[in-house]
Amino acid sequence: MELQNTVKEALNALYHHPDDTVRMQADRWLQDFQRTLDAWQVADNLLHDASSNLETLIFCSQTLRTKTLLKKFHKGPPKVRTQISIAVAALAVYVPAEDWGDSGIVNWLRDEMNSHPEYIPGFLELLTVLPEEVYNYKIAARPERRRQFEKELISQMEVALSILTACLSINELKEQVLEAFASWLRLKHGIPGSVLASHPLVLTALSSLNSEFLSEAAVNVISELIHYTAAGSASDVALQMPLIQIIVPQVMSLKAHLKDSSKDEEDVKAIARLFADMGDSYVELIATGSDESMLIVNALLEVASHPEYYIASMSFNFWHSLQVILTKRDSHLPFGDEASIEAERKRRQDAFIHSYESLVSLVSFRVQYPQDYLNLSHEDRREFKQTRYAVADVLIDAASVLGGDATLQILYKKLVEAVSCCGNGEKNEWRPAEAALFCIRAISNYVSIVEAEVMPQVMSLLPKLPQQPQLLQTVCLTIGAYSKWLDSASNGLSMLASLIDILMSGMGTSEESAAAAALAFKHICDDCRRKLCGYLDGLFHIYHRAVSGEGSFKVSAEDSLHLVEALSMVITELPPENAKRALEALCLPVVTPLQEAVSQGPEILNKKTARELTVHIDRFAYIFRYVKHPEAVADAIQRLWPIFKAIFDLRAWDIRTMESLCRACKYAVRTSGRFMGMTIGAMLEEIQGLYKQYHQPCFLYLSSEVIKIFGSDSSCATYLKNLIESLFLHTTSLLTNIQEFTTRPDIADDCFLLASRCIRYCPQLFMPSEVFPSLVDCSMIGITVQHREASNSILTFLSDIFDITNSSKGEQYIPIRNSVVIPRGASITRILIASLTGALPSSRLEMVTYTLLSLTRAYGALAVVWAKESVSLIPLTAVTEVELSRFLKALSDAASGFDINSLTLPIEEMSEVCRRNRTVQEIVQGALRPLELNLSPVSS
Repeated sequence: MELQNTVKEALNALYHHPDDTVRMQADRWLQDFQRTLDAWQVADNLLHDASSNLETLIFCSQTLRTKTLLKKFHKGPPKVRTQISIAVAALAVYVPAEDWGDSGIVNWLRDEMNSHPEYIPGFLELLTVLPEEVYNYKIAARPERRRQFEKELISQMEVALSILTACLSINELKEQVLEAFASWLRLKHGIPGSVLASHPLVLTALSSLNSEFLSEAAVNVISELIHYTAAGSASDVALQMPLIQIIVPQVMSLKAHLKDSSKDEEDVKAIARLFADMGDSYVELIATGSDESMLIVNALLEVASHPEYYIASMSFNFWHSLQVILTKRDSHLPFGDEASIEAERKRRQDAFIHSYESLVSLVSFRVQYPQDYLNLSHEDRREFKQTRYAVADVLIDAASVLGGDATLQILYKKLVEAVSCCGNGEKNEWRPAEAALFCIRAISNYVSIVEAEVMPQVMSLLPKLPQQPQLLQTVCLTIGAYSKWLDSASNGLSMLASLIDILMSGMGTSEESAAAAALAFKHICDDCRRKLCGYLDGLFHIYHRAVSGEGSFKVSAEDSLHLVEALSMVITELPPENAKRALEALCLPVVTPLQEAVSQGPEILNKKTARELTVHIDRFAYIFRYVKHPEAVADAIQRLWPIFKAIFDLRAWDIRTMESLCRACKYAVRTSGRFMGMTIGAMLEEIQGLYKQYHQPCFLYLSSEVIKIFGSDSSCATYLKNLIESLFLHTTSLLTNIQEFTTRPDIADDCFLLASRCIRYCPQLFMPSEVFPSLVDCSMIGITVQHREASNSILTFLSDIFDITNSSKGEQYIPIRNSVVIPRGASITRILIASLTGALPSSRLEMVTYTLLSLTRAYGALAVVWAKESVSLIPLTAVTEVELSRFLKALSDAASGFDINSLTLPIEEMSEVCRRNRTVQEIVQGALRPLELNLSPVSS
């Protein structure tokens, strides 16, 4: 109780202290120790009363400066001891080395352990967590202090290792010593490999790999050593060779354990991890194909063959990294001329052919559906699909090295074996065939389109397979994956008939197989479009069945869009006169239900759900997007415009319908371009009027597409000028404060996307207009909106203004730009700095930084003056003079023409300093006040 009363008195003084720095320090402690609250609760009976509040915890954390708790609870619950150690380590991040006496906390630890050997376990815990806190960015330390702390620990590395070496003599502490050693190895310590190779801690770790009790800690040490030896350049690796030469044989001696059934699975996992670490870290050395490196490769094949997928998959990253080195030309540049480079590349690839062939066989079985797949939970099904995707990536790596045709031959043998199991009757086993086809599909992009030995046989097998839903789904996807091969094959056309029959079966079997068949149909029509031009009647028959929903097809509305796209691409290959008739036929089943809906009158049309309309309108969007006949599409949209206008007029209140309709119009504009004639005028007049009443963001979005196509057309200048002025004036009247931006983020997003497009495509209309300054004012209000897309669009608009000289004709608009920006420059700069320092989430830092640097490049020394005025508002209790000067130096360098990519670090550090805890962030934002557009700087 005496302690509790003392705590209350101290906290009362602490939280009512007039000095901002003291209050900020308290808040910093609160954040740093928030993550230890659970541990304090576990130790309530040891540390403090159960009724203790957060303030009490803050005070307790401050008492850690006396270093007494670590001693007091050295035999307490491990969780409590660990959290106390983390707390002391966090304290060490803040407190400079000299404040610990004798040059730092590690030296203090050494002295304390010598004086109080009974406390060694607790001190070892602290020694373990110390290096980890270097990379713990939850601690709100300043960047400079964090760097200093890392240097302090590195300078004390030898002391730390000597402490750990001394503790090796205590047998029951060996595991703890090894864990601490692993933690210290994560620092960039620079100890030569020749020194570590004979170090007692390294030798102990190596000798403990087979220990029943120490193997996990030993594996952690060896893993860190492997990573350490591979860090840096090739010359650095050479310096580490003495250490590598003692690690590799020791790890290789564990290979037999991978297949030892008596071994605990966790032990096997740890051993597999070491092999995977060696493979990943030494892949450059392994890629030379030396006899020694092949031993590691063979061990990694053993890992890949392990029956447990989570162990086998540890090797997957290695196979990918090795493939990249073997196939990338840059990897072989040191070998001289082109002939030598090619010879070395081939020698290396040849060295690994057998390994990758084995890998294909080892992993392909893992994609087979489990017998109980239908009974699996949603999570287990998702995990199985992820396994298939990962195996597909490994097969692609193998095909990159072996060649797709050679990989196909391996997989085809598995398919032939599997097809023999696909007999009739109760014992029909479809899973192996499906697995083989899945693998064959995975490597489709690597199989030559002129391959004539295996693929014809694969295609001839497909119609003979049972039409089990999952197998049929994969069959359909495989057909689609090899559409380019079918287009090139000499007998491709004769195969297409039977393959399209399979796709039709897929469309009628299950929703999943129908989705696969529709996707495959799209690929076939895309790649074989010339072959299929003469078979439009049959294709239209399939299309009509799928789109109308009649018959047995199970194609969803979303998947039917693949068929719309498919026919659109075939029509694109037709001559103009035939394309126009085919386009009419393509539109007919889509327009009919819309005509019926409109003809039923306004009352019924308004009662329809958005889905009843958008399912058809979205099909038009695909037609207009993929039928590449501008005149035919322009003619179609002109004939359809009365229906579209009726829907615009009667459903303008419905955002989903409007978005769908504007998307269709956007693609019509994009494809038809200037062939749209009068229709484009009617369309823009429609949305200009409706926007004032219904404020649909998609009207701005459609206008952006029009600006892109017609912005430079002088004949449209008057009309477009009226359009953008009308849209922007109305938008700025809506977005008058940050609350409106927050309520209407989509309008803000599309408005400033349109404004950026105006800068790029019609600056001659936009920059001199009266809406330009209004939009700049509007952007200043909305910069700090929390909606990501809206904020990014505003920042992009501003950076486009500042970067206008990057465009070929931008110079002529500089006077106009300056007349608008310079009077607002100080406020824009202050708001951007406020955004940088906490008004926007740190995830927007890159975009804010670019905008600020663009402003600085555009206005040079004047922008630096604006920045100085802004940062002078921030109290020095939040940011030091040194930190401010470093930030301003970066801006000054940008103003002088330095590459802005080299200037981001000081700006990021300014952001980090000002966000380091809630109190500092509030102080900074209170000083900069980003929501106030005009703010006079304080006098210095």
